[in-house]
Amino acid sequence: MDLGIAGKLAIVTACSGGLGDAVARSLAAEGVHLALFARSEARLRANAVEIQRRYNVRVVPVVGDMRSRDDVENLVAIVEREFGGPDILVLNTGRPPLPTRDVLEETDDDRWEQAYRTQLWAAILVARRVTPLLVRRGWGRVIAITSASVKQPMPNHGLSTIFRAGVTGLMKHIANEVASKGVTVNTVCPASIVTDSLERTYDLSERVKHIPVGRLGRPEELAATVTFLASEYAGFITGTSIHVEGGMVASLL
Repeated sequence: MDLGIAGKLAIVTACSGGLGDAVARSLAAEGVHLALFARSEARLRANAVEIQRRYNVRVVPVVGDMRSRDDVENLVAIVEREFGGPDILVLNTGRPPLPTRDVLEETDDDRWEQAYRTQLWAAILVARRVTPLLVRRGWGRVIAITSASVKQPMPNHGLSTIFRAGVTGLMKHIANEVASKGVTVNTVCPASIVTDSLERTYDLSERVKHIPVGRLGRPEELAATVTFLASEYAGFITGTSIHVEGGMVASLL
């Protein structure tokens, strides 16, 4: 199935590993050129070389921090110089500061500030700068990756839930602003997708017991959802949140 996006340019953030890297590879498999934006220079450049060689697409690694306005401006300048502008933005953000488990009254101000800047403020900076470029081209896709906890909060995960819910709200707001201008904006909400980070943080054997499909998810499954939302076929889907979590969220809507 040709998704109609070969030759387009996607910015993928926080993609030196984990879900961001899986999304980058899924898009590259569809012939999408990539601007990869992350802080981990060695991993970012190694991934760029591997993806370019394997999928025969152009990949430009941009080292930077989503929380820095100057770094975001540098990203945009490089994308416009190298590609003329973006067509797709995949907005992946960092995780909250460790330890990930937190209780409201036990979480100090510094961790609140770090979580806000890493998750919500970073998303605002990038989306506010890149979305107008998509509008200017008259076609675009914005897909944010948040968490299923925005629909069904997880105990002791307040920092993640609160600010990722903010990102989901940001996407809904932008979707309403740009829907008539050829740009769709959606959110993908994963849970229990196997990554190195998940394996280091949780008892996965215990987590599987709460997943109706009886297994953990694969990064490729999340990435396929994002890639479809980036495609020509997703032009009538905007302002929505799609869950990729094996049935964990127990709600009707």
